Amino acid sequence: MSHEKYQECIDACNECATVCSHCATDCLMEDDVQMLSACIRLDMECASICRSTAEIMSIGSEFSDRMREICADVCNACAAECGKHANHMEHCRTCAETCRKCAEICANYEVIP
Repeated sequence: MSHEKYQECIDACNECATVCSHCATDCLMEDDVQMLSACIRLDMECASICRSTAEIMSIGSEFSDRMREICADVCNACAAECGKHANHMEHCRTCAETCRKCAEICANYEVIP
């Protein structure tokens, strides 16, 4: 199956998408939502690109490698933004860690032939 060669990366992207969605939702529950607007936006963008990347890899698209590069860039941006709030918001700490892990896997993934 074409997706098996990307399975670890697909799993990381799916986990990251879920965590980013949770983080955005939790940010919306905070007192100062306006202060978190960049975080919420990046959470939503990261969740979206992670889901799209997982889908592209699951069908064995010829664009999988390019999508993984873009996904790593967005995950790194999201990790940096969530990292700004990580000391006082557990959901942002978890999101930053998960995004960093996903970015690392996507950027350095070696496709199993």
